[in-house]
This record gives sequence, structure tokens and C-alpha cells, in this order.
Amino acid sequence: MPIELNHTIVETRDQDAGAAWLAEVLGLPAPVHFGPFTVVEVAHGTSLDFMNVDDPHPQHYAFLVPDDEFAVIAARLQDRGVPTYADPGHRRSGHNTNDGGRGAYFDSPEGHNLEILTRPYGSGG
Repeated sequence: MPIELNHTIVETRDQDAGAAWLAEVLGLPAPVHFGPFTVVEVAHGTSLDFMNVDDPHPQHYAFLVPDDEFAVIAARLQDRGVPTYADPGHRRSGHNTNDGGRGAYFDSPEGHNLEILTRPYGSGG
């Protein structure tokens, strides 16, 4: 059996709000509760399990999105007043065209550095 990522825990101060925000921005189904987590399902059975902690440690989460969804997600971010950046250090505003696709970085409400990209790194272009 090939190894796949099944889930990861996302630290937050408000798991329901954080999970709902991500699901809305990415256009995913509404989060569900499972045990102590608020769960956002992404493709291939992978989930992001939001968990309340007192002092969240910012992480980086990257999402491969279809090309036609990139502009839709970027518009949702703009509607929410969330700036996007072409680089992970947030030095250049906008988006990039790495590997012949498009990519953008942005912060979640809890401070995670999120990324949407249409082509995996090293895929050419």
C-alpha cells in the first residue's frame, strides 16, 4: 500500500472558527466534529483536524488546487480583505507563476502561512 498523508492537526485558539474559515475560503464542505477536533476534509481522504490550544504555533499548509479554482479562491480572499503574496516571506504582493502555474500565500486568522498552487513544485513550465 502506498503511503499517504491521512490527517494533520492544526493548532488554533478557536477550532470551529478556524475550520469554518478555511473550508469557506477553499470552497470545501462544512467542517464536522470528530472527538476533540473540528475536521476539514480535503481530497483523497486527507483531513485537517483543528484543535484548540492556548498558544498556536504557526505552520505552513499548501493546497494544490485546480487551475479554474485559483481565481475563485483568490476572489474569496480579496472579499475578506486577506492580502495574498507571491512568496512565502510575504515580501511581494499578488501571486507567482512558478512551474507554469499560479501560486499565492496568505495568512489564516490564527497566523498559519497558507498557500494555494496550481502546479506542484518541480513539475515544469
